[in-house]
Amino acid sequence: MQTHDDSRPVALITGAARRIGAGIARHLHAAGYDLLLHYRNSDDAMRTLCADLQAARADSVHAVAADLAEAQAAKTLVDAAMQRFHRLDALVNNASAFFASPLEDTTAAQWDTLFAVNARAPFLLCQAAAPALRERCGAIVNLTDLHAARPRPDLLAYAASKAALEALTRGMATTLGPDVRVNAVAPGAILWPEDESDPAAREAMLAHTPLGRIGRVEEIAESVRWLLMDAGFVTGQILRVDGGRDAHWA
Repeated sequence: MQTHDDSRPVALITGAARRIGAGIARHLHAAGYDLLLHYRNSDDAMRTLCADLQAARADSVHAVAADLAEAQAAKTLVDAAMQRFHRLDALVNNASAFFASPLEDTTAAQWDTLFAVNARAPFLLCQAAAPALRERCGAIVNLTDLHAARPRPDLLAYAASKAALEALTRGMATTLGPDVRVNAVAPGAILWPEDESDPAAREAMLAHTPLGRIGRVEEIAESVRWLLMDAGFVTGQILRVDGGRDAHWA
């Protein structure tokens, strides 16, 4: 029978199986959180992550598969967290739909998918989690994107969905304060896209980054941890962790 030490804080992380989401999960787990981990279809990656975290601390993680494009998924995840851990201290909206979405080619269905996952799902998760988070004086961190503020023509609808999430971050901070803090992290280039193999494109990206490198997953994870645990007088803010690309945009 699974048990839970009710003295440990609990975080719900969406899109937690791979890449930045998995890095956030490992970092928050090491910081003392027990975790409700959401994934969609990365079964093998999630099994490996859960095995690693359970080996470090037994009965500390629970994984739930769900499609965030479906409206009921938000309540399913929050209910699972409360049933398994009986509390919720943090929500990290990391999951994201990402694909090219230029003006000329983006369909209504593609627009709807981007907004359903990147804006509606975080809204519904905040809505569902608000009572539990208020009880714990918890916090929310949303993962947005450099392109929310600097839309690229080939990512127009995607950028709009992330800009909506930044607006929700500010609005939720007002709505849920003073009990719950709500902030966002806007990463720049952290991991090369899995389909990006063009050296020229990589060099161009680095040329527009004052720090001259891509970021590390650990740097995003630590930003999330800081906003959740240490930033007690910070709410409604977008923390841009992008190596200076936003300030050096060209």
